[in-house]
Amino acid sequence: MNIILFGPPGAGKGTQAKYIQEKINGFQISTGDMLRDEIKKDSDIGKKIINDMNDGKFVSDEIVNELIKNIISDPQRKGKLIFDGYPRSLNQAKNLDILLNDSKQKVDLIFFLNVNKDTIVKRIEKRKIIENRADDDSDTIIKRYDTYMETTKPVLEFYSKNPNFYEIDGSLEIEEITAKIDSFIKV
Repeated sequence: MNIILFGPPGAGKGTQAKYIQEKINGFQISTGDMLRDEIKKDSDIGKKIINDMNDGKFVSDEIVNELIKNIISDPQRKGKLIFDGYPRSLNQAKNLDILLNDSKQKVDLIFFLNVNKDTIVKRIEKRKIIENRADDDSDTIIKRYDTYMETTKPVLEFYSKNPNFYEIDGSLEIEEITAKIDSFIKV
């Protein structure tokens, strides 16, 4: 079962992805984690990523798509992927379809955690203290939220036509969101 979780930064995708990972014995694919790993390695890709993130931009589709391609082609992960924060653009969504098709896979469920900007800012400020993440300052988060909502509008339109697309109120308590997601996963 391949699942996509998307929503603005701070919507709780990572928390829900960890739950789903355990439930289906799957693999959480967090583009955010992958990008932060590249930054830690201080690779050339990592340097490009940090510049984009500091400017409140999203990392280029080319970089993200290449990182995702390597994961999808791994036979041990086939049919057990939980995409956390990918795709974020229409180009990425189309790329994901191609990559999954090429490996004879599909997306089984799509969850959009919809959360308003005020809730996101409160959550991110709390997360910054708890996780000490450098990319979690308020100004950057507001820019990333606005960019996310603008960039992902076509992705929402692309996926919302699918019968396996579910919009969930991401401002609910963690347990309530988990229960809603759980009701759709038939394992």
